[in-house]
Amino acid sequence: MSPSAAAIIACLWVIASTLVALMPMRRQYVPGVMLLAAAPVLIAWLWVELGWLVGAVALFAFVSMFRNPLRYFAKKALGMPVELPKELRESVE
Repeated sequence: MSPSAAAIIACLWVIASTLVALMPMRRQYVPGVMLLAAAPVLIAWLWVELGWLVGAVALFAFVSMFRNPLRYFAKKALGMPVELPKELRESVE
């Protein structure tokens, strides 16, 4: 049984996310946002192709991995005050 295209892309996404996490904070923003935007499509693809259990595990892993950016965007969407991390504030200024 060969792995599906969705599973291979998901593995590459995980490797890319790990590499981005190892970068300095000021360089994480652009690739991190691209990975964040690609994740829902990939999770839906996994869900459809491999079933709800694999999709649920992928969703849990995604939320766990991107909890801080998701919290930031949720606060921003709800109009709550947000504070950028110190490293990111220094690179923006």
